[in-house]
Amino acid sequence: MNKNIRQKFIISAALMIAATATASAQGNGLAGITEATSMVSSYFEPATKLIYAIGAVIGLIGGVKVYSKFSSGDPDTSKTAGVQGCARRGSLANTSIARR
Repeated sequence: MNKNIRQKFIISAALMIAATATASAQGNGLAGITEATSMVSSYFEPATKLIYAIGAVIGLIGGVKVYSKFSSGDPDTSKTAGVQGCARRGSLANTSIARR
């Protein structure tokens, strides 16, 4: 009977150690996730400003292209405006893929 009690004590001690280690590991993981979330959040505002700046530069370049084309006497500026030009290029690429 004494041997049976000793085995139960050893098993329960091992389970307690395993549970403590698991709880401690979860706390470190949670701290890591919290730190990663704060790091990503801190990059959000500068990244947004960078994307706005890139969009503004691309818009200015497109506006200058359309203005120069219209000033040269060509009333059809839709070829120079980016959205339709990209759509045309995409449709041409799709037809060339379909032919293969």
